[in-house]
Amino acid sequence: MINWDDVRYFLAAARESSVRAAAKRLGVNHATVLRRITQLENRLGAQMFEKLPSGYRLTAVGEEVLDLANDMEASSNQLETRVFGRDQSVRGLLRVTLTPILATNLLMPDFADFARLYPDIEMEILSSGELANLTKREADLAIRVVYDRKTLPLNLHGLKGPELFGGVYMSRDRLAAWRTGAPDPVRWIVISTHGIPEWAGEGEVRTTGVPFRVTDAAAEISAVRQGLGITTLPCFVGDADPLLVRVPGTDLHQYGTLWLLTQGETRKTKRVRLFTEFVSRRLAAYAPLLTGLSLTGD
Repeated sequence: MINWDDVRYFLAAARESSVRAAAKRLGVNHATVLRRITQLENRLGAQMFEKLPSGYRLTAVGEEVLDLANDMEASSNQLETRVFGRDQSVRGLLRVTLTPILATNLLMPDFADFARLYPDIEMEILSSGELANLTKREADLAIRVVYDRKTLPLNLHGLKGPELFGGVYMSRDRLAAWRTGAPDPVRWIVISTHGIPEWAGEGEVRTTGVPFRVTDAAAEISAVRQGLGITTLPCFVGDADPLLVRVPGTDLHQYGTLWLLTQGETRKTKRVRLFTEFVSRRLAAYAPLLTGLSLTGD
């Protein structure tokens, strides 16, 4: 019989067109990927790939095998999620995916509370900007900001949470210095991949220096605290930070709505249901902060 693990390695190499990239994706060395593909080729009696200067290209037989391998993967995922969905234990692994800023600046205390309530649940928090694939069981539950509900995959079950707004912020000390006419330039602090949003361009404080660029939200928050200039932040970050203040004359902007997403049979698992109910209650309590309504004024 064909070993499903060999097929997994074949799929990774086919999708990446590179053995090294496939090895990185699977968390193994490239020799392991080559060995697994060779085992599959020996089992089937056919060559799956051609090695070219640009990478690995599927042969005609490899193309046929790819279609069948995709079907095998889908069946394997379906089998796993159905069995997982019938597991009603409050023990075991629970993987949650969300952006780093949501994990670090909002929900980590709640995750800690949940872990203390259910000490036998092994929690794995996947805080990354990359979207984990729930269908492929890369995570059990996702907390995502969704701007358009129509973009939600039809195969996912969604529980709608509060809306999420952002604003324009600078440090209180820098605003005070600007009001006294301090000569230091006021810079836009931006995450390089995002740039300066059009909605944030208005306000009493005008930037006079070149932008200050960072690669992640943690550096962005640190830079604005240091008084380098102004930046856009979710209200749950900017309003909760005593060192920061909204830039006068600027409005809030809706980023989207928070959703708790699960897939198929997975959501029926007791530990997933418990976590979903727990976090949805916490998010509801955070609604004024998330929507920018927590401030009564400076």
